[in-house]
Parts: sequence; structure tokens; C-alpha cells
Amino acid sequence: MAIRIRSSWNALRLRAIRHWYLGRALRRRKQVRPVKLRVKKIRPGDILCFVTQRNEYARLPYFLQHYRKLGVNHFLFVDNASDDDSAAFLKAQPDVSLWRATASYKASRFGMDWLNWLLFRHGSAHWCLTVDPDELLVYPHWETRPLQALTDWLDAGGQKSFPAMLLDMYPHGRIGDEPYRAGQDPLEIAHYFDPANYMIHKNGQYGNLWIQGGPRARSFFGRTPELAPALNKVPLIRWQRRYAYISSTHMALPRGLNLVYDENGGERISGALLHTKFLSTFIEKSSEEMERGEHYANSQEYRAYSAGLQDNMTLFNAESRSYEDWQQLQDLGLISQGNWA
Repeated sequence: MAIRIRSSWNALRLRAIRHWYLGRALRRRKQVRPVKLRVKKIRPGDILCFVTQRNEYARLPYFLQHYRKLGVNHFLFVDNASDDDSAAFLKAQPDVSLWRATASYKASRFGMDWLNWLLFRHGSAHWCLTVDPDELLVYPHWETRPLQALTDWLDAGGQKSFPAMLLDMYPHGRIGDEPYRAGQDPLEIAHYFDPANYMIHKNGQYGNLWIQGGPRARSFFGRTPELAPALNKVPLIRWQRRYAYISSTHMALPRGLNLVYDENGGERISGALLHTKFLSTFIEKSSEEMERGEHYANSQEYRAYSAGLQDNMTLFNAESRSYEDWQQLQDLGLISQGNWA
């Protein structure tokens, strides 16, 4: 009886938390002002991609190319007061709807209030991919099977969400040695990653796996690995209006959306988000974001980056691997095709 009471109480508490986050998103909806909307083009069954960006002009052409190739039908962007050409570029794209937000990124829970509102307003009944401009999703068979094939398979199995580990990519030499050109495939430069060195534990409250480690943990948080960025994400969800992201895309509510792993010795399908943050553009970006102080823990992560970059740090080491394909990631245990043969 006591266990049942605790379970019921926990369910009520998580429901209240979810309603609170949805309420935040609804209250902040007026911060997100339309610039160029093409949402009338969205059709039932379309796969949607939701993004917050600021000053990412150089990354956007390849980002759109990658996700168009995967089969994303429409992109919904929030531009956070960019002062480069990114907003003008996005405004001209025929499959992009664009909003602008000039309010604090930090006060909006690092853009998640804005995206939760757009997901609430436009995402219901669609498979929705929520990613950053420096994240490239890959999954088993992604080169030959589009997202629609994956989501159809997930639908057939009754799965409502799909996980992807954030895999930090980096160059062989110093981060600033090779200039990144707008529209270039970032993996031409940043194609190395850590094959191991990851810590995993289960979040008892939300049910998600919490993953830390990789090059950022060893290079920038060597003395405080518990402060290293989380690498677990649930970026792809068949959205309903009652859903909400709680901490970036690391976890969502209802709790069942986070249960994307098998606890009985088997493996469920998973992918990776190739995280291409560490390009030459990152040096200027890290200085800007440290000064703005608009990121988590007063931009503590960017302060760690800045200290390392001043020493011309390289992330490459003797254990680094060059990215080849999804099969390589599966062989290393970083993703799994589960029973999707």
C-alpha cells in the first residue's frame, strides 16, 4: 500500500511539474514574434524540426542540407536577436518558418520556453525533431533510410520517442587552425571523437539515463567531472500538446518519453547527435557567449572553454577515433539498431 501511495504521489508531482513548464511556455509566447511564417504548408504526417539559433549563419546551409536529406519537411526557427546574416538567410528559405525573440535566452530556460510554445502550437500529432544548429542526427541505416522510415517503424512498435547521445566531434589539431567556410560539411574538419570515457547513471525522478564524459569532460572539467555537460538527449518525439521538455532535450515529461532503453539485458534502437561545436567559429562564439552570460550557471561551461582555448588546447589524443559511419558507432556501443534490421 505504501509503495502504491508513493507512486501515485510521484505521478501527481510530475504532472504538476509538467503543467508548470507548459504554463511558462504559454506565458512567454508573446516573446516569440513572427518574422516569416509558412506553417500553412505543414501537412499531416510531416516531420518537423524545431531550432533556436543566434548568429549561426555559417552553419545553417549545411544544417538544412543534412536534415532535408534525412526527410525533414518543415523547419521552425526562433532567432534570438542575431546580428549576422542568419535571420535573413532563414527568412528566404521556402521550408522555414521564422520567429524572433529579443528577450533573455537564459530567462527563457535557454530557449526551451520558446520551443515548448512552438511545439505546443504546431507540433501536436507530428514527429518533432528538436536540435541545435551544431547537432547532426545520425542513426542506424540513416544513409539509406529516411526519417520517415524510422518514425513509421517507431509508430508500428508503439514507441513515442527516440534517443540520441551527443557525440562531441573535434579536429586533429588546434580548434582554430582550419577555418570553417559557410555551407561546408563540418565533419570535413571536426571528424574525431572519443570512443570511450563515458559515465552513465539513471535519474530516479525522471527515469532518463544521464551520460557525461568525452573530450569536454577530460579537457575542460578534468577536476570536476560531475559538472561536465550532459550528453543524453531525446531529440525526436511524436508530440502531443500535453508534452514538455524539462531540461533542454535531455529529458521530457510525461516520464515515459524518457524510458528509451531496455533494463532487461536487451538493446533498443538509438542514434547519435554529432556535435560539431569545435570549429574555428567557436573561438569567437565562446568569447561572445561568456560576455553575454546567457548560458547555464552564468556561462560556466564557456568560461572553462575560454581558459582552455587561451592555452591553444587540442582535444585530439591517442585514443581519438576518426568518424566513419553508423556501423562504427554501433561496434563501439555508442548507438544501437536494436531489432530494426
